[in-house]
Amino acid sequence: MELEVEAQLEVEVDVELEMEVEVEVNVQVDVDAEEEVVVEVKVEGRKEEGYILNSDEDYYKLLGVSKDASNREIRQAFKKLALTMHPDKNPNNQDAHDKFLKINRAYEVLKDEDLRKKYDKYGEKGLQDNQEGGRYESWNFYRYDFGIYDDDIEIITLDRADFDAAVNSGELWFVNFYFPRCSHCHDLAPTWREFAKEMDGLIRIGAVNCGDNRMLCRSKGINSYPSLYIFKLGKNPEKYYGDRSKKSLISFAMQFVTTQATELWTGNFVKAVETAFTSGTGWLITFCASTGDCLSSETRHKLAGMLDGLAHVGWIDCTSQGQLCESFDITTSMTAYFPPGASLQIKGGGLFFNSLDAKEIYSGVLEHLPGLETLTKNNFKDKLSHHRWLVHFTFGEKEEGTNEYKKLKMLLKDEQIQVGHVDCKEELDLCNSLYIHKPSIAVFKGTGVNNFEIHHGRNILYNIVAFAKDSISAHVITLGPQNFPNNEKKPWLVDFFAPWCPPCRALLPELRKASKQLYGQLNFGTIDCTIHEGLCNMDLVNPSVVALSPETFEALLSKKKDDNWVVDFYAPWCGPCQALMPEWKRMARMLSGVISVGSVDCQKYHTLCHEAGVKAYPEIRFYPQNSKEYQSLPRASVDLTPEDFNKKVLSGKEHWVVDFYAPWCGPCQHFAPEFELLARSVKQTIKAGKLDCQAYPHVCQSAGVRAYPSVRFFPYIGGTQKHPEGEHINSRESKAIADHLNQRLQQINPQIQDKSHVKFMRNPTQEKQVKKIWSSWLNLRILAGLHHLRLCGEGATGKDNANL
Repeated sequence: MELEVEAQLEVEVDVELEMEVEVEVNVQVDVDAEEEVVVEVKVEGRKEEGYILNSDEDYYKLLGVSKDASNREIRQAFKKLALTMHPDKNPNNQDAHDKFLKINRAYEVLKDEDLRKKYDKYGEKGLQDNQEGGRYESWNFYRYDFGIYDDDIEIITLDRADFDAAVNSGELWFVNFYFPRCSHCHDLAPTWREFAKEMDGLIRIGAVNCGDNRMLCRSKGINSYPSLYIFKLGKNPEKYYGDRSKKSLISFAMQFVTTQATELWTGNFVKAVETAFTSGTGWLITFCASTGDCLSSETRHKLAGMLDGLAHVGWIDCTSQGQLCESFDITTSMTAYFPPGASLQIKGGGLFFNSLDAKEIYSGVLEHLPGLETLTKNNFKDKLSHHRWLVHFTFGEKEEGTNEYKKLKMLLKDEQIQVGHVDCKEELDLCNSLYIHKPSIAVFKGTGVNNFEIHHGRNILYNIVAFAKDSISAHVITLGPQNFPNNEKKPWLVDFFAPWCPPCRALLPELRKASKQLYGQLNFGTIDCTIHEGLCNMDLVNPSVVALSPETFEALLSKKKDDNWVVDFYAPWCGPCQALMPEWKRMARMLSGVISVGSVDCQKYHTLCHEAGVKAYPEIRFYPQNSKEYQSLPRASVDLTPEDFNKKVLSGKEHWVVDFYAPWCGPCQHFAPEFELLARSVKQTIKAGKLDCQAYPHVCQSAGVRAYPSVRFFPYIGGTQKHPEGEHINSRESKAIADHLNQRLQQINPQIQDKSHVKFMRNPTQEKQVKKIWSSWLNLRILAGLHHLRLCGEGATGKDNANL
């Protein structure tokens, strides 16, 4: 019987320190003597201000590692520092907490592939949208529970991002789903490590930390720890229920290794060897004589599985096949590898092994196998025009771990994908023509050199195989100037992305899925904006956003302009800037012919932005016609605070119309340009204000606001204070509201003259322009609320900036 209970309690304590305390209770019960009952209680505290770290110290120096350190080296360095610098170990050191926060922040950044890339490229500026910190575990956690298998190179730690790619790669996987605070998991760990070493090269041994990957574990039906599962392509996962000894684990795993060693004898030897050599496959043969050590049947079975598709594994019993062994001059037990076409003599073409260790023999054979087929500019076009290819592009030096790439041909044979290699140091013109400037892996779809997709994941064998299988059946290609679609009849969906951007990479598999579903109706392509900046800066729908340089920006200010400009000062690494860009382009298209829209890349033109007084990104400035001074977009309505509402609206001597809204409310966003149009029309007789009910909920509650947007009229009638709920106006059209207000003013003062009436804007062109401007500008204001964009206030200087 299995029972799982989970509960989460969050408590916010409003005290002087403004601490938010999160208490998480995770109870999982499996009534099984061998599997753990886990009760996790985790209490975490986070101070709202003061815990965001901005250390001037280099993160690599903080951890004492080089800039090319592996994740394993980073984890080891952090753990070593954590065990000595943790505040629990330094209770009398007042600086221990702050010092530990620094190394914890350094570790959190450098262990994350994406954050590390941003940090390497931009420093801490690139992490402004990833400012998290202040949380860390107890010393005991880092000593006993910190990543049970993180330091074991034979065990691959999997997470939700790469789990499916791994177990569907075609390799055999044995995965341990564990929980950090589970005692049975810790008891198993030493055995699992020894088992992983024993199976290395034959079976991929994985581990999933269910504390960090709860959703993944739930999706796989994991409800007790540790849970051990075999994953084999084309079959359902199979759970292991046996005892947790290394011998039992090996016995269970070997059941799934179906390739066997062949016993060779006089009757089958010649045919078996010749058939293999003809197909381009060699033989690994162990000769078992009366003297010396012979490979055991278990070792031969392992080697058969390790070399499946790469070499045949056989053995000869020299006690019964004496004449056959004598023909090879065999006097003692030995093992040799014979590549295709080799002379079947030990002293001739064989590679001799003195080891009885399966991993050593496997590594020796793998090293001796021929590399990937070499492609050059002379044969590249012809070969890729008729066949599917996976091509590994290198730049001279051999990359570590690429010997395993020799398995790719075997793993991709069902997809009929051939595997080749291009040395860009020798074939520079070829690589430049494809815009490949760093070691890369690409899948060519078999219809020419321009129909290919570049791999942007980790260059691990199982990731490459998963990518190749997915890409070859999809219809997404990597675009560049050489194959960018121009004047084509069929529509294209193009993904402009950066490889270091996690959401961008997450989108790529979804793009492939869509390309399969919409094949024949829509073409799909991707453009790497870190390489093709010009293409990415081009507005393909309508070149509305002008990319300004120092020269064009100066011309914009110095020349007598006949138009208004709104300019976005941004930095490519800035998260809010990236979020703003699509909306900025959309606004530019909407305002085409009304306002000119431009942008300045402050990373590229740092001096320009510095001289202009830009201090934060993105910064949006409005430059009116024939003026060098910038200001905010003029508004007829005003934003109201609770004090303004009480003093000016309820107690003042003027008529007011107020829009009660919430920033997240879609109808509010649509109504905003209408309200601005109304404000401009009534500004001679009625004040218009907007009140944010998300920021000031108590004001809206006292006004009886129950839905957004809510428009209320607060007329001034003598000396009495106005009613806090005002008069509700049930319309969202500016003209209808203006007509209603005109009628109310006549009722309040029948003697009012026509010249004082509310006059609605009757110029259709002007009305359309106002709506256009405010509909677009509203979207930027909403983004401002989400991302803290800064806008220079009306009449402000470079030092006087107001938030939107």
